[in-house]
Amino acid sequence: MTVAAANVNPQEIGKFAALAQHWWDPDGEFKTLHDINPLRTRWITAQAQVEGRDVLDVGCGGGLLTESLGRNARSALGVDLADASLQVARLHALEQGLEHIRYETIAAEALAEREPQRYDVVSCMEMLEHVPDPVSIVAACARLVKPGGQVFFSTLNRHPAAFLGAIVAAEYLTGLIPRGTHDYAQFIQPAELAAWARHAGLQLERVAGLGYNPITRRAWISARTPINYMMSCRRPLQG
Repeated sequence: MTVAAANVNPQEIGKFAALAQHWWDPDGEFKTLHDINPLRTRWITAQAQVEGRDVLDVGCGGGLLTESLGRNARSALGVDLADASLQVARLHALEQGLEHIRYETIAAEALAEREPQRYDVVSCMEMLEHVPDPVSIVAACARLVKPGGQVFFSTLNRHPAAFLGAIVAAEYLTGLIPRGTHDYAQFIQPAELAAWARHAGLQLERVAGLGYNPITRRAWISARTPINYMMSCRRPLQG
């Protein structure tokens, strides 16, 4: 079995595939992603030149971030292993007339073998906590970005506040997201992610917390990272 084939949790794929038809419903199961998507898009575009560039979104799901980043890009590719979600993403892009945005069912590792150093901007948001080997995904993202290009990650911190907020409150008390969405053991501390990125040859640039109020549905950037956080990295220019 190849590394790319091994680095997938069938239960995770099935879980998101079952919800595929709800991806673009702003009040459905993915409403939190709809609420935070403008903020994370602004955070990325404030640091990276996206217009006229080649963009890749790893673990794209139904294409929310892929579309928002890719609208003004030269090209945009979203990759995922949940084909049902990609079918929804393709249909939505077609309806929006975004022919330059493509989607493909392929593992990040396999894409890195096929298209190394191909993309100016690579995003991998809310995905690392859903795979058996997140280190492999980080390394693949580093291989996919061009020298001088940037990689953006977001995930959940393995911190008691994240257990209480993202699992107990969000999944069980408020029903903000479906039960079983997250596994606390798969959460990643910022220092761990930073070390993986450095080992893959990336330079850490920024880390920011992402706050969210489920009552007001307002999201904001925070200096604190106990629950959700984002990280930007750059691949150094060669030579």
